[in-house]
Amino acid sequence: MASQFGSMLTRLGNLSTSDHASVVSINLFVALLCGCIVIGHLLEENRWVNESITALVIGVCTGVVILLTSGGRSSHLLVFSEDLFFIYLLPPIIFNAGFQVKKKQFFRNFITIMLFGAVGTLISCGIITSGVMQFFSKLDIGSFDIGDYLAIGAIFSATDSVCTLQVLNQDETPLLYSLVFGEGVVNDAASVVLFNAIQSFDLTHTNLRIALQFIGNFFYLFFTSTMLGVVAGLLSAYIIKTLYFGRHSTDREVALMMLMAYLSYILAELFYLSGILTVFFCGIVMSHYTWHNVTESSRVTTKHAFATLSFVAEIFIFLYVGMDALDIEKWRFVSNTPGTSVAVSSILIGLVLVGRAAFVFPLSFLSNLARKTPTEKITFRQQVIIWWAGLMRGAVSMALAYNQFARSGHTQLRSNAIMITSTITVVLFSTVVSSPVCLTKYCLY
Repeated sequence: MASQFGSMLTRLGNLSTSDHASVVSINLFVALLCGCIVIGHLLEENRWVNESITALVIGVCTGVVILLTSGGRSSHLLVFSEDLFFIYLLPPIIFNAGFQVKKKQFFRNFITIMLFGAVGTLISCGIITSGVMQFFSKLDIGSFDIGDYLAIGAIFSATDSVCTLQVLNQDETPLLYSLVFGEGVVNDAASVVLFNAIQSFDLTHTNLRIALQFIGNFFYLFFTSTMLGVVAGLLSAYIIKTLYFGRHSTDREVALMMLMAYLSYILAELFYLSGILTVFFCGIVMSHYTWHNVTESSRVTTKHAFATLSFVAEIFIFLYVGMDALDIEKWRFVSNTPGTSVAVSSILIGLVLVGRAAFVFPLSFLSNLARKTPTEKITFRQQVIIWWAGLMRGAVSMALAYNQFARSGHTQLRSNAIMITSTITVVLFSTVVSSPVCLTKYCLY
């Protein structure tokens, strides 16, 4: 009896120690988030640095400190979780993007945005997939099947235009901002839909019929996800207008808007649709209909609440990516062959460049044919900015790479570790080294 009691106390002590370690990690992470916000505020006037790059740099520096203090065992406070990213962090970012978008400009350029975001993603994925099949077979990185190659194409077709959007102004360059912003959101949704479609299909024996089914499934998911978001937004507007929550409590209005927005995302995931596309169009519809049916205090509250949640989630993601860049577990697999890792990263960056160029310039040309006045046409300088802005790879690429090549944030295969470290390298390089600020300043001014 005494021994059982003693073992119980030991287990409780271990649990208490584990809980305390988690509390310490969360405290440090929250403190780092506060530091990112403060430093970002101090650098507000510096257009060469933005919150994303600041969070990445702080994350890398923190990773170095943790790596040294832990004796090389770990470099991060929290283990990366795709569920954490897709279920909790991404929805507020995408919803706020739809909620704050200038709808007139967005729908005026809707066809071009869809061409860039949907068709362009397919073209980019095809080129990257063909390239990695050609080049990776000549490198000693392990064996990949056709599903892995297509997944790599989808992973590196996902753009991250946050850095560029922070130096573009909606009022000064409305056409350019609308195209970069719209393509970024639709592209993320298209990449995730494409990635999920790749995982759901048996691609070991491909033929024309399977290829057509694959493309048809892609556009079916795209359409149904959009319609679900529109229906959820309209339903929220109808409920709030009919029941008039504001006469009793503005808190209920705000809570209902937040929960309906999140419900649309979760429903899309439940039915294997694109939650990104659903919550984005839910945000657009809510800002046009629901927002005008709530009280004035609720309008102010929701506008700032959604923007704040989105801002914190973005900083959280970039901070973690910076820390995870030094994860010793993954780099240990590639330490014996650093040349191979560099070659893989260089090939991926080159294919991303080619993949972007392959659709931005041709599709811009087609879009200009339908634009009547010269002021509506996409100039060559603007095309270069759109091409360059889409070179950034960020958290969506990271999450998809972990989903394909890791399990619960860990990997034990050398080939998978190479792909994870290469994705980290491409994300860091494209966000920091290839920052679009210089080219944007040159092209705009």
